[in-house]
Amino acid sequence: MSYKIIIDSCGEFLDEWKDDERFESVPLTLNVGGETVIDDDTFDQAEFLKKVAACPECPKSACPSPERYMKAYECEADHIYAVTLSSELSGSYNSAVLGKDLFLEENPGRNVYVFNSRSASVGETLIGIKIQECEEAGCSFRETVERVEKYIAEQNTFFVLDDLDTLRKNGRLSRVKSLVASALKIKPVMGSTDEGTICQLDQARGINKALIKMVQHVVEKTENSESKVLAISHCNCKDRAMLLKEALQEKLTTKKIIVLDTAGVSSMYANNGGVIVAV
Repeated sequence: MSYKIIIDSCGEFLDEWKDDERFESVPLTLNVGGETVIDDDTFDQAEFLKKVAACPECPKSACPSPERYMKAYECEADHIYAVTLSSELSGSYNSAVLGKDLFLEENPGRNVYVFNSRSASVGETLIGIKIQECEEAGCSFRETVERVEKYIAEQNTFFVLDDLDTLRKNGRLSRVKSLVASALKIKPVMGSTDEGTICQLDQARGINKALIKMVQHVVEKTENSESKVLAISHCNCKDRAMLLKEALQEKLTTKKIIVLDTAGVSSMYANNGGVIVAV
């Protein structure tokens, strides 16, 4: 059976997916100081980060339209899957579902399923890998959906922010608290909840100590690691990501560790120097 995997642009793409017709990235749009940036292969991370740093307002994102998802579903594949940002963080999931409903009205009987990642960034990437794994193993459409939903329920996402400015701009951190945190070099260690929201797990003085604490949380929450792929994404800090990879390899045995640079939406949330781990 043929298949197609659609991932909204918050999910980082593997290099081998970029020229594979079975994979499609559906872009969100980003707004910085009234300027619209499309999160597709034209995205310039360095330029975007400059604009974010210079803008007093918080950058915002807008999800793809149902019609854009509907267009992505229009293909010859027997099995069609979409993976979106957590429905608690974006309207992308609801848009993808509405697009599916519109598509099925015109194409009844087609196999289309939308996965709410309950995550973001490389959490979505790993879900795409899992779907591909199931399809390549010959799973039926129903079996793939069941296995991937189970995988999502067991997945965890973690991140450490080096720059707290976006949190301050969007009202999640008061100016006073932000200034104190910056002065003391306090870095939050964040994670995902079962529902797909964001929570603070820990904090530390200095980015290196925060990364060490994140590694501890990853190890504590990861069961049967030898059967899992772990993914790291970073915003303009590859050396930091590689050190994090080495630290995780010392503590965990995994099938593989993937390191990717953040695309547009993930760059907006992680900000300069941020790192994300999903497993």
